[in-house]
Amino acid sequence: MRRKGWAVAAVAILVILGAVGIAWLNPQLTHYLESDHFRAELEKETAKGLHFPAGHYAPIHRKGLLTAAAERFQADNGRKALRAIDARDITARLNPWGVLFRRWQLDDVHIDSGEVEIQTYTPKPEPSPVKPWFHVFLPQHVEANPADVNWSFRGQKGGFSGTRLVITPHGRDFNYQASGGTLKMALIPSLQLRATHLLITRKLLTLYNLDLQPGDDRTGSIHAQGKAGTGEDRSVDFNFNFERIPIEEWLPKGWREHVRGQASGKISWRGNDPKLENSAGEATLRVDGGRIIELPFLENVAKITKEKVLERLTLNDCSFALSWNYPRAEIKNIAIEEKGKFRAEGRIQVEKKELSGAIELGVARYLLDWLPKPEEVFPHQHDGYLWTTVHLSGTIEAPQQDLSWRIMEVLKENPGAALGLLLRQFGEWLKNAFGGE
Repeated sequence: MRRKGWAVAAVAILVILGAVGIAWLNPQLTHYLESDHFRAELEKETAKGLHFPAGHYAPIHRKGLLTAAAERFQADNGRKALRAIDARDITARLNPWGVLFRRWQLDDVHIDSGEVEIQTYTPKPEPSPVKPWFHVFLPQHVEANPADVNWSFRGQKGGFSGTRLVITPHGRDFNYQASGGTLKMALIPSLQLRATHLLITRKLLTLYNLDLQPGDDRTGSIHAQGKAGTGEDRSVDFNFNFERIPIEEWLPKGWREHVRGQASGKISWRGNDPKLENSAGEATLRVDGGRIIELPFLENVAKITKEKVLERLTLNDCSFALSWNYPRAEIKNIAIEEKGKFRAEGRIQVEKKELSGAIELGVARYLLDWLPKPEEVFPHQHDGYLWTTVHLSGTIEAPQQDLSWRIMEVLKENPGAALGLLLRQFGEWLKNAFGGE
């Protein structure tokens, strides 16, 4: 009983001494954490760890026994992946056991909102440094919600906005995971971010997954994964899969009101570096529910041929495959058809913007009634169509084909038919000019 009493007394004394120690240490700790000296040291080490020449924290305030906060941290002119950072409303939680090892250690950092700008850079060979003393200071968990991650693309600002970003250590490096928010970039429509997970090391960027969706339509999806070298090896190897993506959003503005459909397919992209001129790959594309509506070209064709069915096309088949090894690209296995009207098959080659290839074009017999002796232009018949081969030439800016001049040759031999087409076009012009019906 006497020993038990001494043990209780010893514990009581330790508790009292601990309480006295905390009572004495607490204001000292607050004074140190909120001092300019501590803030300057923290700015220096944070900038060093993130590869900035300098950084700036707003005044630091202690918020609880183990937590401290600052309204802002800013840094600019980064020399590696981060070009700029602006973190707002930062709260950090200390690990008290770190004091036993004579070090400050953060287990958790929360950022209410922030913005980072990333950049590409040419890595320079550097000796592998020993693990810095401040690695023990690095947090085990950093969260920013919402966060903006921006970069420059084709001279315009792009990136993820309003996403939830979580950063966790991976050895000397970090895992980055994000969910929610919007991807905005030049040349593509806005996409919603479902989730992404990547690891960036000194030698490799590993994209475990990037999952996007078009707008609020959860039936559509884009999935990407792959690797890219970040050291002396700058090679890239990425794969993309996409399902039920509305194609009109990806077209030039003048086409969007005339074209409908949902695209699905795969893309494989490889290269010695991220530049287009050093890339190669393959892709497949299929469009379901394809429709072409009130396109001026089709409207003119319909007026000339007196076939209003040509004003609107509903595609039963629309697919092709693409392969490229810069500067050569080939579109093959082309198959486009509206059953009962037309079908096109073939391949197209592009090399240094020069265009070549051939398309087998089949047209229903009744749609060629306007053309005298259609068999001279469309000499083959099978599968319910009259067929001809259309040879392509020119450049991608000024494409040319040989079908038009063959039709003109037939019309020259039949001036009555040519005159009828001319009068038909003149009549349409008069109708439009004077508002006739």
